[in-house]
Amino acid sequence: MRALVVRAVDAPLRVEEIELPAPGPDEVRVSVRAAGVCHSDLSMVDGTLAPPYPLVLGHEAAGVVLAVGDAVTRVAPGAHVVLNWAPPCRSCWYCGRDEPWLCERTGSPSAPRGRTPAGEALHVTLGLGALAEEVVVPQAAVIPVPAELPFEAAALLGCAVLTGVGAVRRTARVAPGESVAVIGLGGVGLSVVAAARAAGADQVLAVDVSPTKKALAVAAGATDFLLADETLSRAVRERTAGRGVDHALECVGRSATIRTAWRATRRGGQVTVVGMGAKDDIVGLGALDIFHSARTLRSSVYGSSDPDRDVPELARAVLDGTLGSCGSPP
Repeated sequence: MRALVVRAVDAPLRVEEIELPAPGPDEVRVSVRAAGVCHSDLSMVDGTLAPPYPLVLGHEAAGVVLAVGDAVTRVAPGAHVVLNWAPPCRSCWYCGRDEPWLCERTGSPSAPRGRTPAGEALHVTLGLGALAEEVVVPQAAVIPVPAELPFEAAALLGCAVLTGVGAVRRTARVAPGESVAVIGLGGVGLSVVAAARAAGADQVLAVDVSPTKKALAVAAGATDFLLADETLSRAVRERTAGRGVDHALECVGRSATIRTAWRATRRGGQVTVVGMGAKDDIVGLGALDIFHSARTLRSSVYGSSDPDRDVPELARAVLDGTLGSCGSPP
């Protein structure tokens, strides 16, 4: 079978033949039918997350179960599933607090699995390696979804949409009538835009460096589109009676855009960091500014979501028309 492999930092990506083991007692073999490319995959390629190489890329995917181990009860062959790159253990301290997105035993950047035909050991991204024709994963890493859900939509539910929608609903808890700025309009950011409008936000200011994102932002529900430049803070305040937005959700993962989100938010508002950054990219904020602004700064890991609960809910929303196939309203 074939997979997309990176062999060193910034090395060319190659489609290579690989070999995966047969499913163990608690494992599932899945035929991947659709997969997305997440910014985290790029962080694997450029070395930001410092994974071991050679590495099979990909963690945002959906497909059909081909085979299951003897102890598997969650799915059967033929089931349509979304892959979950952070399956919670359900037994650690955080899982016991109903915070499975902080599980102590999951979310490793990579895991050893599979070999090349020459016998060279491989690692797979976030335990999945989903940019491949097939994967072998623990049964906890597959979430059943309706067979009528298109694979292209199902794949995005496992990361971009779950992360973006969860950031709005469960982390920021955007309320009807509030104003929201969304900085960075990739798959996660567009999902944040759609979820903010669905939550009843009166203003959703979509921000990106590229003017080509405007049409996508408007289609997702943005009320305004702003270019990310030196005039951004002023432009946001001009649209919010001089105060700034109630919520700014940063979907890039860079110190510069986190500071931009901070400046765009009103006193007493909330900044939610959704994008994953580099460990040596330090955010500088003034101590007096932090005190005087009374803003809240927090992060949203995997949308503060429980994938086993939230992915099926999002799948139903896509099918009943309340959520578009890429996280935007129909």
